Amino acid sequence: MSKLVGPHGGSDLKPLLLTGQSLEDERKRAQGLTQVPVASREAGDLIMLGIGGFTPLDGFMTHADWQGVCDGMKLANGIFWPIPITLSTDRATADGIATGGEIALFDTERGEILATMTVTEKYTIDKDHECMAVFKTVDREHPGVQMVMNQGEVNLAGPVKVLSQGGFPEKYPGLYMTPAETRALFEAKGWSTVAAFQTRNPMHRSHEYLAKIAVEIGDGVMIHSLLGKLKPGDIPAEVRTKAISTLIDKYFAKDTVVQSGYPLDMRYAGPREALLHALFRQNYGCSHLIVGRDHAGVGDYYGPFDAHHIFDEIPSDALETKALKIDWTFWCNKCEGMASMKTCPHEASDRLLLSGTKLRKALSEGDPVPDHFSRPEVLEILREYYAGLADDQKVTIKLTGHSAK
Repeated sequence: MSKLVGPHGGSDLKPLLLTGQSLEDERKRAQGLTQVPVASREAGDLIMLGIGGFTPLDGFMTHADWQGVCDGMKLANGIFWPIPITLSTDRATADGIATGGEIALFDTERGEILATMTVTEKYTIDKDHECMAVFKTVDREHPGVQMVMNQGEVNLAGPVKVLSQGGFPEKYPGLYMTPAETRALFEAKGWSTVAAFQTRNPMHRSHEYLAKIAVEIGDGVMIHSLLGKLKPGDIPAEVRTKAISTLIDKYFAKDTVVQSGYPLDMRYAGPREALLHALFRQNYGCSHLIVGRDHAGVGDYYGPFDAHHIFDEIPSDALETKALKIDWTFWCNKCEGMASMKTCPHEASDRLLLSGTKLRKALSEGDPVPDHFSRPEVLEILREYYAGLADDQKVTIKLTGHSAK
């Protein structure tokens, strides 16, 4: 009997990826279907459906699901879900697809068919309504809003059969793992309380401190790195994971940390994305999600602890995976170490506030990095990366309000 949290929705993991002869047969059959291109976000969602990361979904959401998720964070069947998982296309393509018909979902970036789908419904949405519900803004400068506004006019709903993992296992061997694989690994280690640390950045000292707090109170931590698309200026997964590996090897006790990766794009939805992060980490077998300052945020769109508060606003039984909420963390010169607002009695002038944005800005512009900002071995890897960038590849980051992450 497993001691890990159960998959979301009260059932077993529900991977939709075909295998063996069924996969070969469906790939051949897909060649004769109408091909509908999918955007990067939708491709990542398909892969998560395939590996069971989005258990218990069986495909892309209906209008009733979309409405329920936007307005009440629940599917039409009542199961908790915080962000719409939808597929869109243009009007002309949609008009050529019959309800009840089958299509092939084509990844134009990789040039492969990712899945087949039975189209059960075609519908349009109020994009402004989705953006206000999910992102709390309709500002076109918000990268998540841009994604929604740029998607097709018509949504297609229906169950999918997934045919590919999009090259992630080959590109990230030993790092990319499915929920079934992480669960098996945790079981083999004898872990039952596992905290997930979500990251799209290399880990500076504040991140390290958060992870070590979780190690102190649980069996282990999974540092779970986003492998999908980011916004300009973010550090690529290959560089990030190398830096994290170095940090784990040199500064964590042996067998307390697992580093893994998952195939989604960032939505930058702040509090609602924090809930989605907890939901699919439940499918990966994690009992907790570390939620620090401005989780999954961008710019000034969310308060620094809005992602803490939203976990208090959902029903207590919505998720088995719980938030491990941690306050502002920083280096304190008087404490002579890492501390938080709950543990440090000293003045703001004694504290070095750490953020990924500040670190990227300093490295991109060749500025010095304070001694207590990041481990020297990590800085060496990051400086090497930035030294290889052309000037037009470096993003100058404007730091205002809560934008420092």
